[in-house]
Amino acid sequence: MSFSFIHTADWQIGKQFTAIAGDAGALLRRQRLQTVTAIADLATRLQADAILVAGDLFDSNAVSDETLRRTVQAMIPFAGPWVLLPGNHDAALSQSVWSRLRHMAVLPERFLLATTPEPLFLGHGRLAVLPAPLTRRHESTDLTDWFDHLQTDEGVWRVGLAHGSVADRLPGGGEAINPIAAERALSARLDYLALGDWHGTLPIAERTWYAGTPEPDRFRENDAGNVLRVVLDQPGAAPLVEKLAIGHYDWRTVDFELLDETCLHLLEGVLAALPAYDRVVLRLRLRGECPLHIRHQLESLLASWQARLHHLEVEDQALLVQASPEDLQGMAARGFVQEALTRLQTLCSDPDRAMVAGDALRILYRELMAVRGGGNR
Repeated sequence: MSFSFIHTADWQIGKQFTAIAGDAGALLRRQRLQTVTAIADLATRLQADAILVAGDLFDSNAVSDETLRRTVQAMIPFAGPWVLLPGNHDAALSQSVWSRLRHMAVLPERFLLATTPEPLFLGHGRLAVLPAPLTRRHESTDLTDWFDHLQTDEGVWRVGLAHGSVADRLPGGGEAINPIAAERALSARLDYLALGDWHGTLPIAERTWYAGTPEPDRFRENDAGNVLRVVLDQPGAAPLVEKLAIGHYDWRTVDFELLDETCLHLLEGVLAALPAYDRVVLRLRLRGECPLHIRHQLESLLASWQARLHHLEVEDQALLVQASPEDLQGMAARGFVQEALTRLQTLCSDPDRAMVAGDALRILYRELMAVRGGGNR
């Protein structure tokens, strides 16, 4: 008889999203709890035997008691066992979210806190979960070493649960803290090693996966927004691992070069092609060089899309502006305004001052056109 479970990690409930102000940031925070409920509902529909969370359920040990209670309520819909591992954000310190949860007495018995390095048995003893909880944020030694030495009865599935960086395997090299041996699944005779810390879904070694965060939280193309369904058939046999999309918000980066008015129509088309606008958190990186009146039209275009997207972050440091003859004619500047305009045009040719000068030119253009009744130019 097989055993199936959902592997997830890195919820980071309570993450503040300080760079995203107002309702957009508040909705991102709220969605993280709603995604937890979606995981519970998914596990119920799939008739999973358990859910394993490989660390960082919470963004820090300082989250409020209300957040702890709301998280528990979000998990309630799944009636099977939950195995919850402390990660580096919510390490099992003497005073932590885990000690507070125990003190608050809000956890059902099926919520198993893996705060000590000792096996937890599920499925009437058919499966042993070997946890490697972090008891402080940073460890220099591999906390999964003890997996190799634990003996279990023949026919019992062995699943490791850890939070950290697999040495020399992660894109970009990973981190040196909280190391995990790349061959741990083999050396410890594991049927599966469920990992957290890397925020994307990634098979990292034999029988070893990062689930990634189920709700994307950054501009990185690392396949976030999933959970893993793992099915164990026979002890020792390769597990069946299925990636299941669960995330709500879509974090994207778009690079675009702006040169003339035609490019504005192209940019409009790129934005219009985005699916489900209200779920998109977009970072738009602009480059190129354009006249003031095109830049002015760009601002109007972006303002309209700001209201349609969940959040729009514009990086325009590489977009230079210059006053074209048409711009100068429309501005009809005289006196000290003309002197300021000439000075700003000169500074736009200085690489060290071009960005500030360009911003000043845009402001001057906007004000002059508004005075002359050309604000929609």
